[in-house]
Amino acid sequence: MSDFLSEIKELACSRKIGWNLVACGSRNNAFRDFQTAVKTHRDAFNVLLVDAEDSVTSSSIRQHLRTRDSWENIVNMQETQCQLMVEVMENWLLADTETLAEFYGQNFNRNAIPNTQNVECISKSTVETALINATRRTQKGEYHKIRHGPELLGLVNVATVRNRAPYCDRLFVTLTDFIAEA
Repeated sequence: MSDFLSEIKELACSRKIGWNLVACGSRNNAFRDFQTAVKTHRDAFNVLLVDAEDSVTSSSIRQHLRTRDSWENIVNMQETQCQLMVEVMENWLLADTETLAEFYGQNFNRNAIPNTQNVECISKSTVETALINATRRTQKGEYHKIRHGPELLGLVNVATVRNRAPYCDRLFVTLTDFIAEA
């Protein structure tokens, strides 16, 4: 994630704004740590970034998280502090088929990847099936979230992902606007 957000980190550093990316494990741990950060780092712009896990039917991200995860305290947060990867981080990987093909090499099956402009509309189960089918015959083997996911996220073209993933673009716009106004 740090590589994927390097453009934003560099912008923050150029403006002498501190930047700290914290991976928290499970979504409940992330929410707990986010709540702690909001209380202990009041001068910081703390952002919760989690997978949506399901399609987002509410116009409010906070409402989605409150309904899906029963996170009652989320309503006290600013809407801009709540960010989603819809439905899962792998949706963003599907946006850049070229990088996937280059990473997996020979026998990567491009036809297994849905040809959808908004990759965030692809269901979690379809994403998982597409990645498995696209990669199973490659030298690196079937896609694996832990072994391949972090490296791929650092390799994909951010502009391509932002163009095909509105929540990703929202994250970049929110952070860029905050840094510009600081």
